[in-house]
Amino acid sequence: MQNSIFFSYLTCFIAYLALFVFALLRKIRYWPFIIVIIISIAWSASIVKTTMDDQYFLADTLLFETLKNTAWFLMLVNILSAQQFGNDYRPILRLKLTLPVFLISIAVLSLEVFPNLLTLLQQNFNFEPRFFGHVIFSVFGLILTEQVYRNTPLNQRWNLKFLCLAAGSLFVFDLIIYSKSLLFKQIDISLWQSRGIVNTLITPFLAIALTRIDSTNFINSQSSPRKTIFYTTILFGCGFYLILMSGVGYYLLHANAEWGETIQTIFIFLAILLMLLSFSSGRIRALAKVYFVKHFFHYSYDYRDEWLKISKALAELESMEELKNFIINTLTKLVESSGGGLWLKDDQGQFFLAAQLNLSLTFHELDHLRMSQVLPDYLTNKQWVIDFYELAHAPEVYDDIDLSPWCYDDSKVWLIVPLFHLNHLEAFVVLTQPRVPRKLNWEDHDLLKTVGMQLANALALNKASEALASNRQFETYHRLSAYLVHDLKNIAAQMALIVKNSDKHKHNPEFIDDTVDTLKHAVNKMQHIIEQLKQGKTSTIATSQVNLVDVIKRIHHQHNGTPPLQVETTLTECFIKTDQAKLTNVLSNLVQNAQDATQRPDGYVKLVLTAIADYAVIRIIDNGTGMTSSFIAERLFKPFDTTKGNAGMGIGAYEARDFVLKSSGQIDVESQPDHGTTIILQLPLIKFEHHEPTQPAIDS
Repeated sequence: MQNSIFFSYLTCFIAYLALFVFALLRKIRYWPFIIVIIISIAWSASIVKTTMDDQYFLADTLLFETLKNTAWFLMLVNILSAQQFGNDYRPILRLKLTLPVFLISIAVLSLEVFPNLLTLLQQNFNFEPRFFGHVIFSVFGLILTEQVYRNTPLNQRWNLKFLCLAAGSLFVFDLIIYSKSLLFKQIDISLWQSRGIVNTLITPFLAIALTRIDSTNFINSQSSPRKTIFYTTILFGCGFYLILMSGVGYYLLHANAEWGETIQTIFIFLAILLMLLSFSSGRIRALAKVYFVKHFFHYSYDYRDEWLKISKALAELESMEELKNFIINTLTKLVESSGGGLWLKDDQGQFFLAAQLNLSLTFHELDHLRMSQVLPDYLTNKQWVIDFYELAHAPEVYDDIDLSPWCYDDSKVWLIVPLFHLNHLEAFVVLTQPRVPRKLNWEDHDLLKTVGMQLANALALNKASEALASNRQFETYHRLSAYLVHDLKNIAAQMALIVKNSDKHKHNPEFIDDTVDTLKHAVNKMQHIIEQLKQGKTSTIATSQVNLVDVIKRIHHQHNGTPPLQVETTLTECFIKTDQAKLTNVLSNLVQNAQDATQRPDGYVKLVLTAIADYAVIRIIDNGTGMTSSFIAERLFKPFDTTKGNAGMGIGAYEARDFVLKSSGQIDVESQPDHGTTIILQLPLIKFEHHEPTQPAIDS
């Protein structure tokens, strides 16, 4: 047996030594991990030395055992403090668990360093205190391991998975060894022998963990204290359970000498089986959660944690179907319900079953939920959760609604949770009976109401997004039709002017020539619009040479309105590169706007053309109503914003600025209320080498 222990721990010593060399050769050295390895080397070496020297006993190596456990604790606490408190160790030092573990560690170290004190305790209390201390160490190690794993974000658990697996395996094996040693007051040699091999087998996991620790971001948001207490309570219960079962087994062993060992074996087997069944049962876990909520916590829920958790999950959803299932899963988990269904409101205001999870309702119950209009009205008016457990014990609360279709012994309906958005009922969720019968308190109702509002907002946002996506194409056609109507309105105005003057001038040859020119211009404009509609996009600006003098003369000749348009220029030619039809349309629109704003008896509208440096300057001047500076900055060039009511489309000024900017020009507006407006367009001139430079005209 000594040889087996020797070779087992010698193998362990070599494995840890190789791991130590591997850790030192890495560029990034995680020193808490290296300290664990160094003490593990010393621990395995002490056991190897003990097997070679008869003067030493295995119990003498427990000092190194305690140091090894302490090193593991420090490394796990280092990771946990980084996760929970951003490398701030003070909150951990203030935990209620820290002081007892520290005192137990000091006590165990004292017993292992001072043999006389150990002998005194063994004689007076008839048990091995060191074994008891190491059982506590094993349970505490499991607590830390679980906390490290649970507080690691899901996307980083891959990095710490093998570290937690190795630590958990070591502490579980130690728990088995020392709980059995505590029972029989001596070390189990067979298990002790196996532990060297177990430590050897986990060194590859530790090596993998060391390579992954480098890429782990330990800093994480602080988790809720309630969550931490609940998880550690489970592990405390597990350790207490094993110690209690070992004590009972020890009693059974000595109570019946003949059958004691058999009874003990059967009892321990049944105890472990019961423990596995207990922690694998959803009902028992739910019952435990209800018990601990009632007796260990001042508040049942950490509202901040619940809110952030749901917000983060909602941000990751990509479709309406995912949102429906998420709503049901969220509410069922909050109150430990066994299932549920989601009823959404359609376009006619009727509610329909949109998603379900283990709903288990009868056809008649579903039919009543679908057909009933009283239930949605009641939920809208009351804005509270309908609790059928409360209905059974206090029916007077629900006197103003008939819930009899769901009130019978085998009914699965437990809660009906409304989801409100801006005080409008968007949906409601029916939850079936919980795994453990329970009564909702005020905190449950507040949480359901808060989470319901959050889920209803997500539903409303999703519906609005879908409606927006479906209306985008319509918006494109609406904008296109607005431009089309705007252009057709100008053409119709020209046609109306011809019809108006036809009776008076129809025998005038010049009128006929002007009419033909106007019709030709209208036909070209309409063909241009048709081509744009066929292409599905606006055409680029043409690059023909245009004489601005001819353009403004044509506008003056064709544009008759009130007050009459006055044209002023001293230039004989002024060439620019642009789309003549669009330029004519833009200037005509601006002149028309100026005339519409000038309806006073002494009103005037002027179109002035000059040339300054390399730019042609066009001014449209009126003495009409004018505009404020805020109107010019905020509304003048805003598309589809008009002050003419149904008579305007609100795109004339916007189209003018868009055209000028695309022509590499500039547009400015000078205006004062009741004093008129001046719109200044600057367009780049074409330079001809054989022409004399154009002399700037005096600004009129």
